[in-house]
Amino acid sequence: MAMWNPWRGCKKCSDGCLHCYIHKGDIKRNINTNNIVKTKDFYKPIEKLKNGSYKMKSQIIYLCFSTDFLIEEADMWRGECWSMIRERSDCTFLFLTKRIERFMDCIPDDWGDGYDNVVVCCTIENQHNADRKLSVFQSLPIKHKCITAQPLLEKINLIKYLEDIELVVVGGESDYYARPLDYAWVLDIREQCVQKNVNFEFRQCGTHFIKDGKQYKLQVSDLCRQAKLANIDYKKQY
Repeated sequence: MAMWNPWRGCKKCSDGCLHCYIHKGDIKRNINTNNIVKTKDFYKPIEKLKNGSYKMKSQIIYLCFSTDFLIEEADMWRGECWSMIRERSDCTFLFLTKRIERFMDCIPDDWGDGYDNVVVCCTIENQHNADRKLSVFQSLPIKHKCITAQPLLEKINLIKYLEDIELVVVGGESDYYARPLDYAWVLDIREQCVQKNVNFEFRQCGTHFIKDGKQYKLQVSDLCRQAKLANIDYKKQY
């Protein structure tokens, strides 16, 4: 997995941000997460070796996983990032955003109906934000769309938003004070994806996990493993 964080820092803007792991980690390091600053990795995708080849190989690159690619404070820097993304057409750039309503104000002039090498994941956590954000998301000119419901905080009906979605990822919250994840909510979204023939992935359980009405407390180190053991991921049928 390749990561590219051209800037760091973020601001809480959604219900899912309450126990954000970035903010928690920064507090321990005495860093103000609300300060959005460029990083030393800003030009990472186009850095070259002495022989002229790119240091970063052709692969999927996870973009801004410690911040938000569409955050307002990065407006002055994003244009250069789009140029690098365009230059590295051999790579696929994937980013999650809680600020999908800003998308049309953040794209480059040559975006058209989208770049082939960009995957955009709209993050939601409850029905209110699913309706608010996905109603915008479904009309945007993006070639590769995903939905990330993590942390999933309640039962959500996504069925009318699944057209042209390539993948739905679901997961719980990982924190001592985490809000619980009910396995029934996960299975319900999975069934919606099966109905619409959309890829589905159960990424992680929650620290406080409910199954068949019984609540369990899981270790953070076990959350992804337990989700995989459930063996409920769905692959689109062709």
